[in-house]
Order: sequence, then structure tokens, then C-alpha cells
Amino acid sequence: MPALVLLGAQWGDEGKGKATDLLGGSVDYVVRYQGGNNAGHTVVVGDQKYALHLLPSGILSPGCTPVIGNGVVIDPAVLLSELRGLNERGIDTSKLLVSGNAHVITPYNVTLDKVGERFLGKRKIGTTGRGIGPTYADKINRVGIRIQDLYDESILTQKVEAALEGKNQLLTKLYNRRAIDPAQIVEEMLQYAEQIKPYVADTTLIINNALDEDKVVLFEGGQGTLLDVDHGTYPFVTSSNPTAGGACTGAGVGPTKISRVIGILKAYTTRVGSGPFPTELFDADGEALRRIGGERGVTTGRDRRCGWFDAPIARYATRVNGLTDFFLTKLDVLTGWEEIPVCVAYEIDGKRVEELPYSQTDFHHAKPIYENLPGWSEDITKAKTFADLPKNAQAYVKALEEMSGAPISAIGVGPGRTETIEINSFL
Repeated sequence: MPALVLLGAQWGDEGKGKATDLLGGSVDYVVRYQGGNNAGHTVVVGDQKYALHLLPSGILSPGCTPVIGNGVVIDPAVLLSELRGLNERGIDTSKLLVSGNAHVITPYNVTLDKVGERFLGKRKIGTTGRGIGPTYADKINRVGIRIQDLYDESILTQKVEAALEGKNQLLTKLYNRRAIDPAQIVEEMLQYAEQIKPYVADTTLIINNALDEDKVVLFEGGQGTLLDVDHGTYPFVTSSNPTAGGACTGAGVGPTKISRVIGILKAYTTRVGSGPFPTELFDADGEALRRIGGERGVTTGRDRRCGWFDAPIARYATRVNGLTDFFLTKLDVLTGWEEIPVCVAYEIDGKRVEELPYSQTDFHHAKPIYENLPGWSEDITKAKTFADLPKNAQAYVKALEEMSGAPISAIGVGPGRTETIEINSFL
């Protein structure tokens, strides 16, 4: 019953797509369990680059069944567009399964996301404007539209009318926008229904049956630990649970079925959007990390904020996820620095703090305490084993492993599918 959870151990964008793709040939199912098309994975296969936003990375592995679980919110137009794009490039998408319990991102959710963020002005969260938050809010408020509702026009109409009753008041009276016609929303949703229908299934049943048959199932989280709505840098977070516990609720499996939890950890730190970021760099080093690392959001197109590695964040991710392993990515980006600073603790109000403070105020005022590690200048992209790495690169990895609290079992030394050093097998 090998069930693995693979998730981001920082603020997202750590390279989960590469890690999932590496395992894709060895697993039977890859399941997205939360988030929507506000997340993005870039996967490089040979000379081909694929940018995935909603689909699980396993869709690029021929023997793997990709699954969109009940915890994901789905924009039907984006889903169909992404499927078409892959089909045009010769990728077979016919094995995709979509949970009938997943919630639908409607056009009014997107509208409310955009106007609401503009209304906040300087206090904006930095959302992607794709309707993710409002859709999760509808889910919690029990006025959401689920995939299964698209196949009962009467229920769909009732639900859309009920949802828009209050939302139109908000749009017209607070935001000075036009009201949205429920009939137009229903008509648009019904147009998507038949196109999506071949993929819709009882995914919870299928996944649990697969685990009972000793199939290998990989649960893939979007975003990262520090963007978790419960355990992240609230309110500058996403609207779901990318942490390991989210895999259970977002895919419909019990916690006793999870056998391994793998955290994806970038060799430095990045984040997109607003919120505290203790090691953020505003100098030439920050710009170099951004340029060399290609740090631009797959989904948003926004430049990522860049900074040095933050060990307290890695330890926090180990703790709240119960991490068994790390996959360290983008080590090659650090080639060329004479010394590489690593944040080992924070200074808050004149005191040294070793762990991530629970108080948002304290974290906002945290100043990084750095330890400088020797860098390397050798090209590491051709390294196949840990011993192939320069001694200083080996020492850097070992130092990060010791500070982070879980073994580093794989290292990304380049963007390509084969540019990975596997130290310990994940399976």
C-alpha cells in the first residue's frame, strides 16, 4: 500500500513538477488534492517544456493515471484548454479522472476575486485573480457548485440563483458593478458539462481500491507549506491545505494509508505575492538568483521574490507535514557564489529565535541570522551521483539536511528530467 505525498516545503514554486515527473514512471496514479489553476508546474522532458496549471504532472507519464481530486477547484474552461494543448502536442490525456465532488470555479467567482483584490488596495493579498479564494469560500458557505451539479440542470439553476442572490448585491452596491445574470452562467456551465463528462468518476473509490491492490499512488500538492490556510503566513496564503493532511481530505483517503511524505525544498527561497519573507534580497544577489533560476511564476508570469535558504522554515515544514524525505531542487543555480549565506535562526526584538514564530507580528519583524557556507564554481549539471558534486556543494547539501530535520533523498542539478541525483529511492 505505497501511498506517497509530495508537497512544497516553502512558499511554493520549489520544483514539484520535476519531482512528480521523476516518480511518474514508477507510480500508477498521481493525484492533485487541492488548489486550482493558481498553481503551476514546469516539467522539462527532453527538449520539450510543459507548463501545467491544473492537471497533475503525472499526465506526462504514459503508464500513469492522473487524477484531480475532490479538494481541487476547477475552472472548466482552463481544464479543457489545458487538455487541448497537450493533445495538440501528442500527449494522451484520455486516462484523466476528475472527481465529481470537486468544486467548479464559476465566472462570478473570478469576477469577485478580481474586484475584491482591487478594492483592498494596499492591503491586497496578492491573489492570482483566478477565482480560487471565492470558490473555496462558496464551498465552506455551502453555496458552491460541484462538478456533479453540471449534470442536473434543475439543481444547477437553483444553486447558481441562490449563490448570485447575495453576490449581485455585493457587486452592485459595494463594487459598483453590473449584476450577473444567473441564466447566462447556467448556459455557460452546461456547455462544458458534456466535454468534461468522460473524465468524471468516483475518484475516492478508485484511489482506495488502487491502494488495496498495492498500486503506487502519489498525492501531489500545489503551492507550499507556508501558503497553507491553517499553517502558512496567514492572511498571505492560499485558500486550501497544501500540507500533508490536505491529501487525506482532498483525495478521500485515511491517514493510515500514507506511507511517505516528501517535501520539495529549493536550495534557496522564493515566494510570489505579498507577505513576510525574512531572507528576501533586494540587491544584485537577489537579481542573480531570479535571473539564473528563471524565477518567474508559471501561472502568474510575475517575478518571484528571491532570498537565501531559510532553515527555520524547512524545520517547520518537517514538523507540520511529518516529512520523511526532502527533494532538494535547483542546487545548480547557486554555482558561482564564493560564499552562500544560510539563515539558521532569526533575531526578534533583540533575541535569537531558532524556530518559526507562531505570531504574525514576530515573523514580520524577524531578521535573519546568517551562517556563510563556502561556495563552488564547478558545473554540476552533469553530476550523476552525490560523489560527483564538488566538495563544497556536498557540504552545503549536508548542512541543509542537518538543519532541516529530514534526509535529502534526491537533488536537482538542472531543469532536465535526467538532471537529478537520487540518493535514496522514494519507493
